[in-house]
Amino acid sequence: MPVHTSVSSHDSPGKGAGLGLALVSALAFGGSGVAAKPLIEAGLDPLHVVWLRVAGAALMMLPLAVRHRVLPRRRPLLLAGFGLLAVAGVQACYFAALSRIPVGVALLIEYLAPALVLGWVRFVQRRPVTRAAAAGVVLAAGGLACVVEVWSGLSFDAVGLLLALGAACCQVGYFVLSDQGSDAGTEAPDPLGVIAYGLLVGAAVLTAVARPWRMNWSVLAGPARLNGTAVPALVLLAWIVLVATVLAYVTGVLSVRRLSPQVAGVVACLEAVIATVLAWVLLGEHLSAPQVLGGAVVLAGAFIAQTSARANGDPEPVAPDGAERELSARGTAP
Repeated sequence: MPVHTSVSSHDSPGKGAGLGLALVSALAFGGSGVAAKPLIEAGLDPLHVVWLRVAGAALMMLPLAVRHRVLPRRRPLLLAGFGLLAVAGVQACYFAALSRIPVGVALLIEYLAPALVLGWVRFVQRRPVTRAAAAGVVLAAGGLACVVEVWSGLSFDAVGLLLALGAACCQVGYFVLSDQGSDAGTEAPDPLGVIAYGLLVGAAVLTAVARPWRMNWSVLAGPARLNGTAVPALVLLAWIVLVATVLAYVTGVLSVRRLSPQVAGVVACLEAVIATVLAWVLLGEHLSAPQVLGGAVVLAGAFIAQTSARANGDPEPVAPDGAERELSARGTAP
C-alpha cells in the first residue's frame, strides 16, 4: 500500500508554509552527506555511520511509533519494505558510495530513481508511458554520462558509482513493493507513523549487518576534519541524526501535504543542488563544468519523468501514486 498523505496536497491551505517546510527539508537532507563524509574519513565505517544515524533517529521517533502502534498489524509488508529498502538499503548504499566518490555525484546518481521507476513500469509491467516521461529518462541518462565523464573512461571509482546506483535501485524497489496489493478502499496509514516504524525496522536490520559493538567508538570523542577544519565528531553526528534525518523527514512529510507533488518535486530537486554546493564549499569537492551541466540535466530528466504521471488515454498513473508523493516528500532520501 503506497504511503499516501491524509490531506489533499492540491486543496490544503498554507501553501506558503508548505513551500517553506519543503525548503527546510531539502536543506536538511542535502547536508547529510557533507556531515557524514568527515566521520567516515576520520575512521568510522560507512555502515556504522548509517547505523548511528538510523538508530538515533529511530530513538527520537519512538513516541510516534507508540502513537501508531496498530500499524505493524495493519501494514506489515509496507513497514518491512520501507525499513529494508527506503531506510537501510538507500542509506547504506549512499554512505558507502560517499567513501569512494564525491557527495554531489552520489546524490545525482541516486536521482535516477524516477527514471528507473518508469523503466520498471514500461518494460516489466508493460504499461504505456508518455513521450515526456520517456524524454525525461533519456535526459537523465545523458546527464549521468556527463556527471561520471564517460569520455574519460569513468574517472570515478566504479564501485562507488555502483553503490550510488544501488541506492537508486533501493528506492525503486520500495516504490514497486509499496504498490503491490494496494486497495483504494483501505484507509491510508499516517506517513509519520510509517517513517517511525521504517526507522525502527532499518535500525534492527542495520544492527545485525553493521555489528556496532565492533565500532571504533573513540572516533566520536575526537575531531573530524571538514576541509581541513577540526570539528567535534559528536556535533556532526548530532546534525546527521537531529537535522538531516528527524527534521528532514518530518518537514518533508508535512510539506507534501500542503503542496502538489509537482511543486514538492521541484523543491526536492534542490536537495541535490544544496548537497553539491555544500560539498564544494565545506569539503572542497569541486565539479567540472560538464559535470555541473550534466547534474542539471539529470535533475531536469528526473523531474520530467516524475511529473509525467499519466499516459495518453490511460487513466492510471505510470508510476505508483504513493511513490510519486513519497519521492516528492523525499521520504526515501539519503
